[in-house]
Amino acid sequence: MIGIILLVVSWLLLRLEKKNLTAIGFNKPAQRSLELAAGILVAALFCIAQNGSLALAGSFSWKLNPDYNFTLAIESLRWVFNSVIYEELLFRGYFLYKAIQYLGPKTGCIISAVAFGIYHWFSYEVFGQPTTMVYVFILTAIPGLMFSYAFFKTQSIILPIGLHLGWNIANIMVFSKGPVGKQLLLAEPANAVESINEWTALGINLVIPLLLPLLVMLFLKYSSKYR
Repeated sequence: MIGIILLVVSWLLLRLEKKNLTAIGFNKPAQRSLELAAGILVAALFCIAQNGSLALAGSFSWKLNPDYNFTLAIESLRWVFNSVIYEELLFRGYFLYKAIQYLGPKTGCIISAVAFGIYHWFSYEVFGQPTTMVYVFILTAIPGLMFSYAFFKTQSIILPIGLHLGWNIANIMVFSKGPVGKQLLLAEPANAVESINEWTALGINLVIPLLLPLLVMLFLKYSSKYR
């Protein structure tokens, strides 16, 4: 619902400039569909690699949740989709479009990424816990920079939505890591993830998720299509 409101607000603000939603990349259906699909696939693969590495490090398996069903999947997908659309329109929509216009792409993308990281202090309820705040900021602001850079290079919000959706669908709906509870796969034994050596777990949980933004941004920077 909030996502729809933000979309309408974005449209109204653009209409004041005699523009429409094509200004933030709701255009070129074939190209945007490809970007959406590619973003979902690439991000999901990295998330699978992260959780597969955790299973290897902890000598545990990801098992199907016997209570998982179609209704639960639809409800979870609705939650993930709504949260992604809300965050992308808020941090990579009209306001990033204007920030890039007035401040330049570098400053605009950095401001968007920093705001995205700070926002997660509150959405994850870690404000006041310095170590956790640093960890959360790194794991959200750097992907936020990827989303912002993807917006700038493609001149569209669609690739950021795809990347964001791909990670969240895999992480939350497949590997049950999120506020919607137990989903498709569960760690067996259940406490195996916590038993992994903390430095090993930290390395896996930092290196693979942060490798995704690095590779995506390098691709967008050097791809002839987006120069």
